[in-house]
Amino acid sequence: MPCFTRFYKTFQTACRRNEMKTFEFAYGQGKKSFALEEERIIKEVRTEPFEPIKDLKAAIHDVLYNPVGLPPIDQIVKPGQKVAFICNDLTRVANSFEFMPILLDEMNKLGVKDEDMHILFSLGTHRAMTHEEMVKAVGENVASRVKMYNSISTQTEDFRYFGTTSRGTPVWINKHICDADHVILTGSIVHHYFSGYGGGRKAILPGCAAMETVRVNHSFMLQPEAAIGRMDGNPCYEDQVEGVKLFAKGRSLFLFNAVLNAHHQILKVFAGDVFKAHREACKFVDKVYGCEIPELADIVVASCGGYPKDINVYQMQKTMDNAVCAVKQDGAVILFAECVEGSGSAVLEETCKRLGSPDAIKAELEKNFQIGANKAFAVTRLMKKAKFYLVSSLDRKMAREMLFEGAFDTFEEALAAAEAKIGRNGKVILMPEGSLTVPRLKE
Repeated sequence: MPCFTRFYKTFQTACRRNEMKTFEFAYGQGKKSFALEEERIIKEVRTEPFEPIKDLKAAIHDVLYNPVGLPPIDQIVKPGQKVAFICNDLTRVANSFEFMPILLDEMNKLGVKDEDMHILFSLGTHRAMTHEEMVKAVGENVASRVKMYNSISTQTEDFRYFGTTSRGTPVWINKHICDADHVILTGSIVHHYFSGYGGGRKAILPGCAAMETVRVNHSFMLQPEAAIGRMDGNPCYEDQVEGVKLFAKGRSLFLFNAVLNAHHQILKVFAGDVFKAHREACKFVDKVYGCEIPELADIVVASCGGYPKDINVYQMQKTMDNAVCAVKQDGAVILFAECVEGSGSAVLEETCKRLGSPDAIKAELEKNFQIGANKAFAVTRLMKKAKFYLVSSLDRKMAREMLFEGAFDTFEEALAAAEAKIGRNGKVILMPEGSLTVPRLKE
């Protein structure tokens, strides 16, 4: 009997040890499921569960008439004036289709006609949006009322010069926001891997800037102070601010930014001075997306959050940066990222393939900084801390040439490959909202 009791207890312990839990992570437009032993999981990192805004119209009205650092909107915008809106492109979820009809209607109430308003999509160096994508971004109501334009960084004839920053960035800004009486910068805010935070001034620089402007500004990402969640002392952020101030001389700029959760629901909206309101919003972003972890993990399993954050490697990289915050040196990251558009950059592919290491890529960028090649640095520098295994549709040969450990159809295949390199039964941190959440060690 004692022997049987010992055996039974050992058996129960083993069963408990091997109890599996099933998880479902976003992947492209759908989901992928996998299972892990519960005892291996340190923490499932998620955004803080703030209540979404119930009455968006009322919330927008409140921030427009009680803005941060500026008078109420009706003391700024006057009848008969022209208003240019800047909106996010399709790679940045902002729910423009929810708030843009409300903003346009409010402009109408202030005496601004539809024909005196237009939208410029802040592409930065991303591809041009199709008309259908523009309509989807802002909604049919808005698209039928106002003209819409792409800010295409390579179309040099579309840009005007506003001076050069103290760091040497020539400030060329899209003509479609130069002649309006008021420029309203819209968009969403999340952490940014080298500019500190998205939103705010980024709608203009890099969003509506020429390629050379973006190239010089982004070259400062090679400096260690260009870090996620940092504004003061961050050369990229400070250069962007200086560039926008050069553009803003004699112009009326007004910020409208939203903070969303992982389900693309609006949690809070902020409005007012481009810099002051943005700083207030960033405090809230830290509360929503900044997540404490008790220890670093051997393996981090992360999802970008699905489309459009995993549309290509170019966008996926932001999740890589967040995941690395949670992994041990020489650990592994398993990343769910469909990458239906492949790498997203021929230059990114070519740079990785030709140079073949993070150090070689950085050395070349220090001599000749190029957009696209900078993403090669952003991606591969993270591989000096962890090995990356993709659950992805990305071409297998391409994945290897871009220095990933490999691309796999299933989590199980990726896990087996990771454990073959770093050992079995390592501790795991899960990041189902990887493009949003920024883990930090508990002090």
